[in-house]
Amino acid sequence: MVETTGGEPADGAAEVLDRPLPDGVRRRVVQIVSESFGGLTLGELPVQLRQYARFTPNRRAKFAGNAMASALETDAVFRQRIGEKLRETQPELADALASGSPPPAADPLDVAAAAYVLRPAGWVKLVTAAGEEAQRANAERADEESRAELERLRAELTAARAQTRTETERLRSEAESSRKEAESLHRKLRAALSDVKRGEAALRKARVEMDSVRAEGQAQLSAAESEARRLRARLGEAEAALEAARRAAREGRSVEDMRVRLLLDTVLDAAQGLRRELALPPVSVRPAETVDAVEPGRMTPKDIAARALSENDPAILDQLLALPQAHLVVDGYNVTKTGYPQMPLEKQRLRLLGQLSQLAAQTGAEVTCVFDGAELAAPVLLAPPRGVRVLFSKPDVTADELIRQLVRAEPPGRPVIVASTDREVADGVARAGARPVASIMLLKRLSRA
Repeated sequence: MVETTGGEPADGAAEVLDRPLPDGVRRRVVQIVSESFGGLTLGELPVQLRQYARFTPNRRAKFAGNAMASALETDAVFRQRIGEKLRETQPELADALASGSPPPAADPLDVAAAAYVLRPAGWVKLVTAAGEEAQRANAERADEESRAELERLRAELTAARAQTRTETERLRSEAESSRKEAESLHRKLRAALSDVKRGEAALRKARVEMDSVRAEGQAQLSAAESEARRLRARLGEAEAALEAARRAAREGRSVEDMRVRLLLDTVLDAAQGLRRELALPPVSVRPAETVDAVEPGRMTPKDIAARALSENDPAILDQLLALPQAHLVVDGYNVTKTGYPQMPLEKQRLRLLGQLSQLAAQTGAEVTCVFDGAELAAPVLLAPPRGVRVLFSKPDVTADELIRQLVRAEPPGRPVIVASTDREVADGVARAGARPVASIMLLKRLSRA
């Protein structure tokens, strides 16, 4: 039995609460225990509550509420100590409960919580009445809140209906405006599509006209470039002729004298070759023999190809180089790129010039090898091999033009052979009186050597 502070048994110790402690009363009881907790020593606390001794009242109520309520219900000594702390903090309420007349103005929950802790006579009725009062208050408060919520919802419904009507009217107006705007946009779109089609047709027409103008301009540009190259070639030839004339004048003879002398040497060598071929005994010169004519059976450079040999047979080249005072002009890169294009240009030149040197030594013919100077990245340090003249075209002159200049510089009647696969070069030198041969023919002849 729980004892009071004076050592007498409490009047309400035998009373038992036959229902759960109301929530409001329980919260107030936990608050009373939490506030009185700090006034007890560690030894005065139940074992299960000692770990919360250093907590603040709020944290103690939050984390140890169930433990404090359970200890207060089961531990009479702990409840008595809490009751003593409550009498110290609220003596008027404690005295009123002890006299059986709680203050009318006091909060029922505070009265019920104090009665639950102090356990005066009739405390169960106080706790039960406080619970019922709290339930009634909660019910009334819930009812008031429900009525207020209902009124609020009605007001919101009325406002929502009014807003819905307003919004519906606005949407109808906007829909009508949007429909009219859509119709206007459709009309504008059809007009824009029509404009686009007309613009595309005009663009196609302009493109066709532009392509025509571009093609015509390209043709005119090509013609102008061709004419410019021809004029540059003519200018180069004139400059070369002028330089040759100046050089000949300095040496005391003219270009014509040199050409005549070379032609004379050619005729003399041809006559001596003919004498050896025919094995004629020396005879005195007859007047009729001074007349220059082609004798029956005598072959000219142009007649060499009439023999029964294939077009690329190197024997044709041997026959041509066997003519008196023959001059072989080689289109250098055309030959090397036909025979061994995978080699670097420097090695191509060295290989070709070495083979031409052997050919010149075997045939005794004059050999000139022409390279395109436009492909040179720097001046070439090259010692021409014996018997081979090596020429590079100037930056503004192609190798083809230089070959044609060499052919035109020769006197008519001298055997000039040009080795090149370039069709333009072959046709040009043929018109100038030279005999073109394919590069593959020269390569076959060089490989045989």
